[in-house]
Amino acid sequence: MRKVLVLGASGNIAPYVTPDLEKDYDLYLSDIVPHPDGKPVINVDITSYPDVLEVCRGMDAIMNFAVLRDDPVVSFEVSTKGAYHVMKAAAELGIKKVVHTGPQLVRNAYDHEFGISDPPLAPGVGYYGITKYLSMEICEIFSRTYDIQTVCFLFNGLGAKPTEVVTKGDFPPFTVVWEDLQHACRLALEIESVPGNFQSFNLLSYFAQGKYEVEKAKQMLGFTPMGGLEDYFRRVTD
Repeated sequence: MRKVLVLGASGNIAPYVTPDLEKDYDLYLSDIVPHPDGKPVINVDITSYPDVLEVCRGMDAIMNFAVLRDDPVVSFEVSTKGAYHVMKAAAELGIKKVVHTGPQLVRNAYDHEFGISDPPLAPGVGYYGITKYLSMEICEIFSRTYDIQTVCFLFNGLGAKPTEVVTKGDFPPFTVVWEDLQHACRLALEIESVPGNFQSFNLLSYFAQGKYEVEKAKQMLGFTPMGGLEDYFRRVTD
C-alpha cells in the first residue's frame, strides 16, 4: 500500500498526522482550503460525489479527516454525507482500506464509571455527535457489504505532548497527543484486516482518571500509548 488519499488535509487534525506518514506513503492531500504549511492540496469538495470519486481513483487507501461543526446544514453534508461519498467511492473503485475519525460518543452516558473499555456508543442529542454517529453507521454498513477494512478512531481532545510541568491546566478524558494518533493511524493503514471489516477504537493518552481504557486498540491493532504524560500534571503535596 502506497497511495493514500487524505481528505480534510488542511483541517485541525491531518496537518499534525501526515508529516509522520509521508515518510513511508505517497500522500495525496485534499481539501477546499489551503494547507496551513503551504503544502500542495488537491481541491476536493467532499459534499460532491463526483469530486470524491475522481480524486479516489488509483488510491490504495483513504483517510477521512474532513469535518465541520458550526453550520446546521453544511455540517451534515460534510460529516455524514461526506462519509457516504467516501465509502461509496471506495466500493465503486475497489479500495479496501479506509481510516475514519470522530468524537468520543460515550462520555455523556459513562463518565460516572471507571475502567470502561469498549461500551456501546451513546451519542446523545447533540447535533454534531449525531452527524458523526451516522457517518460511522454508514461506514460500517459499506464495510460489511463491500469487504472494506475500515478503522475508526474516536477521541475528545487533541494536542501536543507536554514538554514541561503544566499549571492551570488539565486533560479531559479521551485526550490524545499527536504522536499517539500518528502511531494509531500508521497501525490502521498497515493492519491486514479487522474483525467484521469495521471497528471503532477509543483513543486516549492519559489514564490518570482511571475512567476509560484502550484495551481494544491494544489487542486488535497493537496500539501502545506513549504513557507517562500524567507526570507533567503531578503536584507535590505536604
